[in-house]
Amino acid sequence: MNDSSQHSGKRSDDGSSQDFSHLSARLAVGDSEPDRHLAMELVRVTEAAAIAGGAWVGMGDKLTADGAAVDAMRSLLDTVNLNGIVVIGEGEKDEAPMLYNGERVGNGTGPEADVAVDPIDGTRLTALGYNNALAVLAVAERGTMFDPSAVFYMDKLVTGPEAADMVDLRLPVKQNLHLIAKAKNKRISQLNVCVLDRPRHSKLVEEIREAGARTRFIMDGDVAGGIAAAREGSGVDVLMGVGGTPEGIITACAIKAVGGVIQGRLAPTDDDEAQKALDAGHDVSRVLTTNELVTGDNCYFAATGITDGDLLRGVRYQGDKVTTQSIVMRSKSGTVRIIDAEHQARKWESYTRQ
Repeated sequence: MNDSSQHSGKRSDDGSSQDFSHLSARLAVGDSEPDRHLAMELVRVTEAAAIAGGAWVGMGDKLTADGAAVDAMRSLLDTVNLNGIVVIGEGEKDEAPMLYNGERVGNGTGPEADVAVDPIDGTRLTALGYNNALAVLAVAERGTMFDPSAVFYMDKLVTGPEAADMVDLRLPVKQNLHLIAKAKNKRISQLNVCVLDRPRHSKLVEEIREAGARTRFIMDGDVAGGIAAAREGSGVDVLMGVGGTPEGIITACAIKAVGGVIQGRLAPTDDDEAQKALDAGHDVSRVLTTNELVTGDNCYFAATGITDGDLLRGVRYQGDKVTTQSIVMRSKSGTVRIIDAEHQARKWESYTRQ
C-alpha cells in the first residue's frame, strides 16, 4: 500500500532512507541543518522548473517557457549530490543546448545514475494555459533506463494494478477494454480512456467508442495521463495510443512506484528512425514491459504541476508568495508523497519573468 502524505514545503524526512542508502543525497547546508534525502532534492529541482516555466503560462510562447524551465532545472541539478548522465533529455528532438542526452548532471560526488528530464511536459499546454503541464524528473541506477536510440514515439498502454497482469498491447482494443472493465468491476461504458488528441488516433478512437468506452482527450502531456491511468481515483482507467518514447520511459519510473503497468512498442515515424532502431538492435514489433523500460527497482520520480491537471495543481503566484504542488515517488519502498509548498517569490526572481 502506498504511503501518501501532505507536507508544508519545509524540509522533511522521506521516511525510508535506509532502503536507498546508496542513492541518498547528503547535502550539508550548514552544521545546524539536517541532511536532505535525494527524493526531496529532486522535488526542489522540479519546483524550480515549474516556477520558472509557470511564469509564462498563457503567454503564447512555448519556447521561452521551456527555456526558462530548462535553465532552472539545470541550475538546481548542479546542487544535487548526484553523478548523473542524462539518458532521456531535451535531446535531439528539441535541439536543446542543455539537458541533452549524454550530459553530466549533479555535482559529481554522488551515486552513478541515469537521469530522465522533462522540464516542461506540455510546452504547448503551458503556452496556451491548458491543463496538465508538469515539470518532471526521474532518476534510476546507472544503466537501467531503456535507450530508445532516437526513436521518438511509441505505442503505449498504461493501466492500474487491477488489470496489470491481464492486458496486452498486442490484443485488440476492445478485448483489452473488456479485460480492464472486468478487473475493475466496472461496466465497459464506465471506462475512461485517455488519448492524445492527434489525427493518427482516429481509428483508435473509433475502436474505443465501438467497444462502448469513453474517450478523454488530452492535447499533450501524456506523462500526467499515464500516471493518472495507474492511480486510483483519477477518473482515468487506461491510456492508449502513440506518444513520446522519452515520456514512456519517465512514466515507467512512476509506474514502478505506484503499481500498474506500462507496455510500449517503438513506433518509428520514417525509414531513418526505423533504421536507427535496427542498427541499435531493437525489434520494433516487440512489446516492452515496465521492467524492460526501467530494469532496476531503485528509481525516483518527481513532478511539480505547472498548470492544474488530473495529477497535480498548478503553480500559483500571489504577491510575494508562490505555491506549488508536487509528487515524489520511490519505487523500492512504493512510497508516494504529495508535497504542498510555499515559496517567497523574491527569492526566485532569477528564475521568473520580470
